[in-house]
Amino acid sequence: MRVLLVEDDPMIGKAVQQGLRQDGYAVDWLSDGDAAGTALATTPYDLLLLDIGLPGRSGLDLLAGLRRSSSRLPVLLITARDAVADRIRGLDGGADDYVVKPFDLDELSARIRAVLRRHSGRAGGEIVVGDLCMNPATHELTQDGRPVALSAREFALLRVLLENPGKPLSRARLEESLYGWGEEIESNAVEVHIHSLRRKLGAERIRNIRGVGYLVPGSR
Repeated sequence: MRVLLVEDDPMIGKAVQQGLRQDGYAVDWLSDGDAAGTALATTPYDLLLLDIGLPGRSGLDLLAGLRRSSSRLPVLLITARDAVADRIRGLDGGADDYVVKPFDLDELSARIRAVLRRHSGRAGGEIVVGDLCMNPATHELTQDGRPVALSAREFALLRVLLENPGKPLSRARLEESLYGWGEEIESNAVEVHIHSLRRKLGAERIRNIRGVGYLVPGSR
């Protein structure tokens, strides 16, 4: 899952980026609204974590532009404690949720999971596809009820595939979900992770559609 974090406070931005990366997210961090608008126009993201008070273009202006363009990108606002009116404007303007500074990183992670869960149409916290059951909150995976140990990258890659059952995803799309700006990507990184997942789960659980990409078959 790739997240765009737009926050001009360097301490908050660095802490959130590091914390979310430890949770398996690929996080790009920008500190002004104009740069964020460019990033949103050129890079596919799974979620926008957006501070309201930004230099350049404000967070509420960015949000309004997204919704005018019919973008359904999940948006979680970061607000000051006394910015009640801005929170109301943001929610009425299409934001999915908000967190108030200062916030706990565990709460932020839980709110992100809830927003992503609602957008994917899941009622519960677990992602179930066929014999696979993934819990993003605890980073646990079971197959037919048996626990399967995965590395952080393997877990992140499989999560993207499970969120899109039956839909082939290209290598480029999978790379974008795993790596943020400045992170080195080896040319065969996705293939290496796919090979390891097939070895652990069975080759039939992840299919290669030649010339298109990879998919996990089955319905939720």
